[in-house]
Amino acid sequence: MRRRAILQGIAALLPATAGVTSLLANSRRAFALGGTLPDINQPAPSFDLAGITPAADGEVVPTRLNLADFQGKWLVLYFYPRDFTGGCTLEARGFQKELDSFRAANASVVGVSADDAESHADFCSSEGLAFPLLSDPAGTVSRAYGSWIAPFSQRHTFLIDPSGILRSTWVAVHPSGHSAEVLTTLRALQVSQ
Repeated sequence: MRRRAILQGIAALLPATAGVTSLLANSRRAFALGGTLPDINQPAPSFDLAGITPAADGEVVPTRLNLADFQGKWLVLYFYPRDFTGGCTLEARGFQKELDSFRAANASVVGVSADDAESHADFCSSEGLAFPLLSDPAGTVSRAYGSWIAPFSQRHTFLIDPSGILRSTWVAVHPSGHSAEVLTTLRALQVSQ
């Protein structure tokens, strides 16, 4: 219902000549108002972002990661609005809960938001997160993934295969149970290959 209300709200704001019918027919594009969502089964947009990576001792270390760092592994790249907000905390906790299962499936989990590294470090420490969080303050990478409405990233998730090909996309994610949904899709894709 919420999705329909959002689409109707968008339609009301656009003039008839703006192609509202085609916009509504392709909700994937409608929810990517901050950029165009990349296409499934095509190379994922590259990225190179600074952030933090939690160490085994619970400390966090500055890091810089790019898409090539994950070659040979599956990558769950998820975008979220802000550290410490209710939905973002719920989503991060879900990925943390399933982290061992993702690792067993040869997959890494990486979160991206506009927050700075200091905020990410505090968030990881507070929530016991053991996966990297990257900073995209200008929304450059978020925009490449159709996930930016300034000043925040939208809650979208992308599953990228070991060759760097985008295999699945989740748009306007509901944080509760989302990590389990991504893990189920990952396992299904791995079986089908």
